[in-house]
Amino acid sequence: MPELPDVVVYVEALRERLIGHSLRRALIRGPFLLRSTTPPLEAVFGKKARQVRRAGKRIAIGFEDDLWMVFHLMIAGRLHWRPGAPKTTARNVLATFEFDSGVLHLTEAGSQRRASLHMAAGEAGLRALDAGGIEPLEADLASFEAALRSENHTLKRSLTDPRLFSGIGNAYSDEILHRAQLSPVAMTSRLTPEEIARLHAATRETLLEWVERLRAQAKSGFPEKVTAFREEMAVHGKYGQPCPRCGSKIQRIRYAANETNYCVRCQTGGKLLADRGLSRLLREDWPRSLEELELRKTQRPGA
Repeated sequence: MPELPDVVVYVEALRERLIGHSLRRALIRGPFLLRSTTPPLEAVFGKKARQVRRAGKRIAIGFEDDLWMVFHLMIAGRLHWRPGAPKTTARNVLATFEFDSGVLHLTEAGSQRRASLHMAAGEAGLRALDAGGIEPLEADLASFEAALRSENHTLKRSLTDPRLFSGIGNAYSDEILHRAQLSPVAMTSRLTPEEIARLHAATRETLLEWVERLRAQAKSGFPEKVTAFREEMAVHGKYGQPCPRCGSKIQRIRYAANETNYCVRCQTGGKLLADRGLSRLLREDWPRSLEELELRKTQRPGA
């Protein structure tokens, strides 16, 4: 799912191509893409784009008369910019938006259609789509701590809760927690002031660093390689690979369609966190440390 750094770079690329240009027409091919019809999509036809902004993980395009198109790309949705419309036979193209400067089209990989387009009128309409989380790059330490302590959850859950923090998801929360050297399952109520300060700094550093990296990769073009798994990442998607800080193998916790990646030595004091599925299966045989896990691997037949 595109998160804050990815969305920032999308927004910057769209501003360059859309501001001052009119939307001539749009073709919606995905039957579940358009989630609201007040105002109708046709209301922005012929109107010039005046603003493009990030709203959490959403991309909001503002037109004359304070009308907005608001996209949420979810996991597999992506935006593309072309001089002309793509072939209408392409199955993954959900919508095309023809501007007088080019064509924006929205694709979504896979069979599940989760990406959405909402129409909104005015700032009140935009606020209705806002989950309410603070902006992590704008929040001072006091505001950050207040949001973090407002509910008692694990750090992973709190960082990815859009009601608490805007724009952070599964990938960058892994990277933030690794940089802060904090466990993803540490409870927010038990953090020390020093740990919160470390997490605040790590959040800013990680997000700003990745915004700059993605800008450099786009090279003033339109961002086409938007993915949650990047070679330069420290832990996210790096299960079994060495931690860039200590060299230990990255571990993971899997749940539903997501997983959390972390370093046992850098983040959990050597404790191997229980994977829900495997720990239920193994019960008392679940290894408690990285050393015990590696030992059991060597003792398996054929290992």
